Amino acid sequence: MPTPENTCLPTAGAGQRKDATELCPSAADAKSCPDGSCQQDLLQQYTQLKDRFLRCTNALASAAHDLKTPLSILSGYIELLQSEKLGGLNDRQREVLRDMRSSGLRLQHFIQDFLTYSVLETGELRMQFEMGDMNGCISEVCSLWSNRFQEKGLALYFLANDKLPQFPFDSAKVQRVLSNLLENASKFTPAGGTVWLHAEPHMWERRAVQKPAIPGERRRQNVAVPNSVKVSVSDTGPGIAAEFHLEVFDDFFRLPQNANQVDGMGLGLAIARRLV
Repeated sequence: MPTPENTCLPTAGAGQRKDATELCPSAADAKSCPDGSCQQDLLQQYTQLKDRFLRCTNALASAAHDLKTPLSILSGYIELLQSEKLGGLNDRQREVLRDMRSSGLRLQHFIQDFLTYSVLETGELRMQFEMGDMNGCISEVCSLWSNRFQEKGLALYFLANDKLPQFPFDSAKVQRVLSNLLENASKFTPAGGTVWLHAEPHMWERRAVQKPAIPGERRRQNVAVPNSVKVSVSDTGPGIAAEFHLEVFDDFFRLPQNANQVDGMGLGLAIARRLV
């Protein structure tokens, strides 16, 4: 979390921007507050904004959670009608029920995205590591998405890698990340396209994240031993313009040209990045 000393606090309304000179105290202002009262004011504003944001997030998450039960009941009745156990259906009725089920599933996904986002924002996420098979985990996700890809005229491929050993990981979180990536690929890959999943042993350089290497430091081993698994999702879609590469993982970010054409809240990739 950035500290108030080097961060400009947002005071503009939603969707508005102000010049940095309007938000950060100038050198003259700093001189007029030799006792540090300006920094104290900034800290207080920062804390108030953070608390307000968390309260709003929790309130919306609570509302989203309350929608899950009636939505599940509605989905159950739709499935019951589709099974024709309550009577036969004509083609038009089947089409209407398919549309209803599709809309219900889309709404369920939005609700789950927001619930996951609220948990990540409040820092209440807990990982559950269990020994498992990454190949099996990925295969299960592909099975869940196979019908969706077939409906869109897309091919989905995953070839299991026998070099992956079993190791402890949170299978549910991994599947959530992969599902978000596959959903993104299904949205933006044209019909007739292909999506691939690939997993391989990988050497994750932890010190690159925690601290830079010390000059002259050498590894204890000459060969880098894999200590993680790298999972890649690639497709034949148009890709993301380079100008948006830094923003695409931001909360609620959507590409301008797709904002009104593609469903979603802009949380899928943001959630995937935070879970990883």
